Amino acid sequence: MRKIYRRLSLLALSSVMTIAPAMALTDPEPEEANLGHVTGRVMDSNKQVLPGASIYIEDLRTGVVSDINGFYMLPNLDPGTYKLKISYVGYEPKVITLTVPEDRTKVMDFILEDGVELQGVEVVGALHGQRKALQMQKEMMGITNVVSADQVGKFPDSNIGDALKRINGVNVQYDQGEARFGQVRGTSADLTSVTVNGNRIPSAEGDTRNVQLDLIPADMIQTIELNKVVTADMDGDAR
Repeated sequence: MRKIYRRLSLLALSSVMTIAPAMALTDPEPEEANLGHVTGRVMDSNKQVLPGASIYIEDLRTGVVSDINGFYMLPNLDPGTYKLKISYVGYEPKVITLTVPEDRTKVMDFILEDGVELQGVEVVGALHGQRKALQMQKEMMGITNVVSADQVGKFPDSNIGDALKRINGVNVQYDQGEARFGQVRGTSADLTSVTVNGNRIPSAEGDTRNVQLDLIPADMIQTIELNKVVTADMDGDAR
C-alpha cells in the first residue's frame, strides 16, 4: 500500500509541475495592448496631397514616408509626447509636439506651406504639379517616368496617346490620324496594360487587350506614370 501511495503522490506532483508552466504562459497580458498609433494625411495649402513626404520622430530617430495618396501611419508607439518633423521638397518643414494616447489611434493631418522665397531670386512661375512629379519619380522603386498635368499642358495634346509619345522609350500607333495604342520599349501594344487610379482599363478590341488611348482626354489626367519594369505591387501579367 505504501508503494501505491508513493506512486500516486509522485504522479500528482508531476501533473502540477506540468500544468504550472502552461498557466504561467497564459497569465501575462501582451505589452502591445497599451501602444498607440498615429495616422493621417499630408497636404499643401490647396488641399493637394503630398506623396513621399517625410514624417520623422526626432525623439526616436525614426520615421515614415507618406504613400501615393498622402497617407501615413506611425504604428506601435508608447503613450507619451513626441516631437514630429514633417518635410517635403519645396515646402516649409513643420515641427509639432504630438501626444500619443494609450491603446488608441490618433488621426492627425498636416498642412505644409510653400517654401519661402529666397532673397534676390525673382519667382516668375510655380510648377506645383511638376515638382510633385519629380518627387514621385525619385521615390519610385523601379524605372518610372512621371508626367504632371503642368507638363502635358505645355503642348496641344488632346488625348493621352499624344502626350505619351513625348516620353522616352514610348512609341504610339496611329489609327485614322489619332495616337491610339502605346508601345513601351518596342514591344507590342498588346503587351502593355493601362490602369486608371490602380484599376485596369479593359480593351474594346475583343481579341486583344489594346487600350484606345485616344479616348482618354489629356485634361482629365493629373499625373501619368509610365512603368518600364514590373514591380511587386502590379499584376503578374502587367507591363
